[in-house]
Amino acid sequence: MYEEVINFIRELYKTDGFIPLHAPVFRGNEEKYVLDAIRSTFVSSVGVYVRKFEEKIAEYTGAKHAIATVNGTSALHVALLLSGVSPGDEVITQPLTFVATCNAIKYCGAEPVFVDVSLKTLGMCPDSLESFLNEFADLRGEYAYNKRTGRRIKACVPVHVFGHPVEIDKIIEICKRYNIDVIEDSAESLGSFYKNKHTGTFGKFGILSFNGNKIITTGGGGMILTNDEELAKKAKHITTTAKVPHTYEYFHDEVGYNYRMPNINAALGVAQLEQLENFLKIKMKIAQEYKIFFDKKGINFFTEPKDCRSNYWLNAIILESKKQRDEFLEITNKNSIQTRPVWTLMYKLPMYKNYFKVDTPNAEYIEERLVNIPSGVIHE
Repeated sequence: MYEEVINFIRELYKTDGFIPLHAPVFRGNEEKYVLDAIRSTFVSSVGVYVRKFEEKIAEYTGAKHAIATVNGTSALHVALLLSGVSPGDEVITQPLTFVATCNAIKYCGAEPVFVDVSLKTLGMCPDSLESFLNEFADLRGEYAYNKRTGRRIKACVPVHVFGHPVEIDKIIEICKRYNIDVIEDSAESLGSFYKNKHTGTFGKFGILSFNGNKIITTGGGGMILTNDEELAKKAKHITTTAKVPHTYEYFHDEVGYNYRMPNINAALGVAQLEQLENFLKIKMKIAQEYKIFFDKKGINFFTEPKDCRSNYWLNAIILESKKQRDEFLEITNKNSIQTRPVWTLMYKLPMYKNYFKVDTPNAEYIEERLVNIPSGVIHE
């Protein structure tokens, strides 16, 4: 079986060399726009490409406002801060995610609470969320509190894992009953839609990442999405060191963050965004090829959930056991085909092992069996 998989992936990517999990593709105006930014001398956070990139991302996603940041983690940090997450609060999230989700929560001095994920989406399970809130949440006036810990539950951060949208409408409806803000970790899901609406535009905030391994990249970069004009203004202000605009004076009216995306990165992003729809078509074709192949082998290839268009950022298969997963990983990587297991569950990491969690059988099941396989755009 393993030899057939290796041969198929090599035929798909048309190479006998190393096949990475997801490498960037630069074949548009990247060099032209970056060189233009360099020649303008505006290579830092002031420049036309930053504004242009924000405008184009807002237009593409349907968000009213987009604020560019240095990475997705900083975008999530600011979104949490502007949602009022404070030291001692709790933020509901999922254990199956990249560590940046929990790190951003901790930057605010808050604590993550872990509910289970759905086998249908890989993201937060609405039933697990509702069960947790029904059992442990106590609505006292304006806010919900955890009856077990006594802490305020201020926000909920579902993650659109590998670009597959969660059932975000259900999550928002549940959180609304408890006055809990929803912030979508859409870092991996640019180009993904749930019920014909782009991920990251349902909650109070959404965030995107443009890291080097994402579907489009700015090298390092992120974006805050919101439909609230005042929050958008505040986000731009505090990500630009909270400097009060003035021709020459330096005056800062609150603690700010040096989180603004540089113009040179944004120039790369503008060029990449021009190719996004073509990238999506190619990635959809790759996913279809994988599904046909793995169906014949009796292996579960994870496909987009109902009512979704996924960007298929990272393709995934679900194997029968941890033993089979480990064999698959060992053999493919030895043969220069980069494959990866899903992240270690957050509550198994030393810094997050003592935080509140409910039973998460789905997350445990996926952790033991899921493998990501090469998913980069094929050079045609």
